[in-house]
Amino acid sequence: MLKKLLIPQIYLPIIYLIAAFIIYKILCKIVDKSLVINKKKEKKETLQIKRQKTIVNLIKSVIKYIIAVIVILAILNVYGIKTTSIIASLGIAGAIIGLAFQDIIKNLLAGISIIFDNHYMQGDIVTINGFRGEVIELGLQTTKIRAYSGEVMIINNNLVTSVINHSMYDTILYLEFPVNKNVSLELLEQILKNVNKEIRKMPEVHEDIKLLGIEMLNSNNYIYKVEIDCKADSHFQIKRAFMGYLKKEYDKNNIDVPGEYIEINGK
Repeated sequence: MLKKLLIPQIYLPIIYLIAAFIIYKILCKIVDKSLVINKKKEKKETLQIKRQKTIVNLIKSVIKYIIAVIVILAILNVYGIKTTSIIASLGIAGAIIGLAFQDIIKNLLAGISIIFDNHYMQGDIVTINGFRGEVIELGLQTTKIRAYSGEVMIINNNLVTSVINHSMYDTILYLEFPVNKNVSLELLEQILKNVNKEIRKMPEVHEDIKLLGIEMLNSNNYIYKVEIDCKADSHFQIKRAFMGYLKKEYDKNNIDVPGEYIEINGK
């Protein structure tokens, strides 16, 4: 019985499988440590964390398949099957497949490049080839983007030539709004402090509103400017909230709202 177990065809495949499992676990730990996530910044950098997890899972999958192929070839070699001929056959077949499906291969390589180069991920707001919207699906073949009006653009990854990612970094929002000239600067800044208390409850806003002061003087009013440090691509949401709270404060203090509209700028 012991002699049967000592036959290479029995113990070598077991050793290869155990060694493959150990190597896979070690490599996975190395990948996890090399792309470690800073938990202190987890709340502010959820998109970055999502990108890191995507890359980690992709690398682990590649490692798993490479190790599996190597182990299978090694086990076949133990049983006397010439793996060199198999590899040569695979090379010829791969060349034929590559010619027939070169567009698919281009999309695969482009998809991998998009993920590893951190161009965009699912959930990002992007402008690709002039089309702006939210990335609702990112595959190795195609990218699907949904515009605010509902249209969905499906584009092959190898055709993505121009990308503007609006969600990659936080932004600074500037708001300029008119105030009646009979409203004192002290009263306005007190009103803005009250507005700030409400705005700070929004998770998209990172810091207190900065009061920059008067931007322009007109005959009937003056233009006041504020700065808001906020999450990327949340301009319009914060603008609407800001206007709503400002209107409530105006009503409390019996202040008329000038006819001019609020200007919004971000960088």
